Amino acid sequence: MNVGFFGIQYSFGLQQSAVTPIYDFLGASADQIPILHLAGPVTGLLVQPVVGALSDKTWSPKLGRRKPYFLVGAILCSLALLAFPYSSSLWMAAGLLWILDVGNNTAMEPYRAFIADKLDKDQQPLGFQMQSFFTGFGQTLANVSLFVFPLIFIGTTGSLPTWVYASFFLGAVCSIGSILWSIKTTKEIPPTPEELAALKAEKNGIFHPLIEIFSAIKDMPKSMWQLALVYLFQWYALFCYWQNSSKSVALSVYNVTPASNPEVYEQAVSWTGLVNGWYNVVTFLVAFLLVVFAKKYSAKWVHTVCLIIAAAGFLAFPHISSKGLLFFAITGFGIGWASMMGIPYLMVVADIPKERYGVYMGVINMMIVLPMILQNLTFGYVLRNFLNNDPRNAITFAGVLLVVSAVLTLRIKVRKKYEVLQN
Repeated sequence: MNVGFFGIQYSFGLQQSAVTPIYDFLGASADQIPILHLAGPVTGLLVQPVVGALSDKTWSPKLGRRKPYFLVGAILCSLALLAFPYSSSLWMAAGLLWILDVGNNTAMEPYRAFIADKLDKDQQPLGFQMQSFFTGFGQTLANVSLFVFPLIFIGTTGSLPTWVYASFFLGAVCSIGSILWSIKTTKEIPPTPEELAALKAEKNGIFHPLIEIFSAIKDMPKSMWQLALVYLFQWYALFCYWQNSSKSVALSVYNVTPASNPEVYEQAVSWTGLVNGWYNVVTFLVAFLLVVFAKKYSAKWVHTVCLIIAAAGFLAFPHISSKGLLFFAITGFGIGWASMMGIPYLMVVADIPKERYGVYMGVINMMIVLPMILQNLTFGYVLRNFLNNDPRNAITFAGVLLVVSAVLTLRIKVRKKYEVLQN
């Protein structure tokens, strides 16, 4: 049931590692990068909660409850990936990123609700961490393509290196192909006659999803408010890393910037793709081990420790001048990323009513994208005025923010019956 998550995450892997270099190739300055990435969080804020609320009230005898949204999202995503390499200007690339994110976000949160729908409480840790596994797998392939394809597809086509076309075209195939596989092979649990009658009786006006979202926020359990504070620092930090990793490696290892030596910077981008591919390898290697730890010690403590390990990796990363040693630093983030993709859901899922899984998964995504929007709007100023426009300082700053998020995780009150899962 989680194979489709692989395609979604291949696309997100390209967004994390390839879109900033594409902006650089098209002439963006360092402090323009955050605002050019505004598409992701804004579309997530607008699309995911609405789609989650709609999917709670949907039932198609042929496709089910969540699958119609997977399919529409995958089609949009694949079309945007096919078009992206033809970007001839910054604003064309930024516009296509908006479309790409609409597709990804249409598929994302219904997929998390799909897992909660299908699995009982004891199975949910494995189900959510299976998504971490496929997150690591999909993003690994995306990042490794940034290293391998420049060796195969040499030169430029149009405004961009030829390897960009290969990476994004493969992403389009993975996105639609993996979603179709999950749709074909996994059945959804049909509603009972009583549930179906309740769905048909619902008043589904144009504003109903928004009303449902605001109602869900009003009724949101305390644990989710506490998680929102953790996410404020956690996701602000991650966007700082993704936007600046290639330029940090270019300075610390190659001693170049995108403007000073574009050819060598392309090598730095390629190597950063390999490094980021490695943290995703770590993610799918440790994802299932975290399930064991979460059952034994509690999801809260597992996430706290993983955040501290990730912070240590970020703090070391910009000070490393040997490109091989970058893999040791980024291993910490791989462990943290494995937790971020699954463990926080275990801390709150027991407090969420089953009939509102979709809308609350969308609300959790709002907790992710609001810090991203804040980062996009503010970090250009922070980078320019407080961090000397140095991408290495940006990653150090991200490490500090992860330490703060780890401390705040300890404040989350997790329901006892779900904090330690026992037979």
